[in-house]
Amino acid sequence: MRIGIFGGSFNPPHVGHLIVAERVRESAGLSRVLFIPTATPPHKGTAELPGAKHRLAMVQLAVEGNPAFEVSDCEVRRGGVSYTIETLREMHRRFPTDDLYLIIGLDNFLGFRDWKDPEAVLSEAELIVMDRPIPGARTADSPYLDRAIFVEVPLIEISATMVRETVRAGKSIRYLVPEKVEAYIKEQGLYR
Repeated sequence: MRIGIFGGSFNPPHVGHLIVAERVRESAGLSRVLFIPTATPPHKGTAELPGAKHRLAMVQLAVEGNPAFEVSDCEVRRGGVSYTIETLREMHRRFPTDDLYLIIGLDNFLGFRDWKDPEAVLSEAELIVMDRPIPGARTADSPYLDRAIFVEVPLIEISATMVRETVRAGKSIRYLVPEKVEAYIKEQGLYR
């Protein structure tokens, strides 16, 4: 099987995450996409980060109904700072005969050389970069250009930051996040 690994803080997961994951799955011929919420992201602050268990629960709710989407709690179980190389090695132990594809955004790709052990990451998985239809967005500055598969995804003007700010402002997040995620955020009093 061809398994896409889609990690992130998912703080919270929104419809943009689902749309681009489905586009990548179809375009790259992936059998399934495995969403992996981080315990503690290495490159982001944690001030607005609810507990990892909340984010894991929201991702599980978000992917319900799509048989090609699954969720792994491996980084949440491991705890601490989540490094991609550790997660990929764990996924190889779990899926020893499958091909792994790491799905990242163009912004992460442009900083990929600064990740923990990028060469080891590339030895564990093929790199799929979600390319945006923005003129000049892709740059020849990366030494990994010829080692990545670029998949054009729609430009969706929804971000987790926008969702959090909308909740804080007391406004509706309907259609920004899946219905069950919206209900969970309200029930748990997140992002207020």
